[in-house]
Amino acid sequence: MKVSFHGHAVVQVETNGKTILFDPFITGNSLTDLRVEDVKPDVIILTHGHSDHVGDTLELAKKHDALVVGIAELATYLGWQGVRTHGMNIGGSYEFDFGKVTLTPAFHSTGYMTVDEQIIYLGMPAGVVFSAEGKTIYHVGDTALYSDMKLIGDKHAIDLAFIPIGDNFTMGPEDAAVAAKLLQAKTVVPIHYNTFPPIKQDPNRFLELLEAGNGRIMEVGDIIEL
Repeated sequence: MKVSFHGHAVVQVETNGKTILFDPFITGNSLTDLRVEDVKPDVIILTHGHSDHVGDTLELAKKHDALVVGIAELATYLGWQGVRTHGMNIGGSYEFDFGKVTLTPAFHSTGYMTVDEQIIYLGMPAGVVFSAEGKTIYHVGDTALYSDMKLIGDKHAIDLAFIPIGDNFTMGPEDAAVAAKLLQAKTVVPIHYNTFPPIKQDPNRFLELLEAGNGRIMEVGDIIEL
């Protein structure tokens, strides 16, 4: 399994002959190295319905007939726009041909803002536990710290966790370090920081707070092979 980071919360996984893209916020993302015209996902997995996570999902899914996986309301809404979707809900798992997806709680908000100043509710936010080839990654999504993260860590042997540290909209470095301790992942990577002024953070501060010393800063385009 090959896992790469592409700025903000964009993560790409290559496994079982498939390219899986998490939260493909490309257009308007000043930190990403990706270009919409170059990305060819087979699957798109979304943590929630905010524009900096849904991103370019519709264009990419339509162009490449990619399957979009996400919370039920979000999947239904995107399905109405003409893309293939698979809706799920918190606590549910599904075994796809490319791997197993489990949705976990994420304490956050969700909603898509339209050009005519409307907000469309798109279901609960989620984290995503993804397992394939005997490895497990956890895209925590946008969330606050919550104690049940320990249950997730106890249940899943997490090889790699992507944890938001930006503060303001999600956990900051201090709470993210506590989350990392609860999840017990072999490697933790900070995400969702420095994209916008309110979430400006020094990722090294997060690494310093980790008691297990298991943090790794992934620069944009970096790859981890599991």
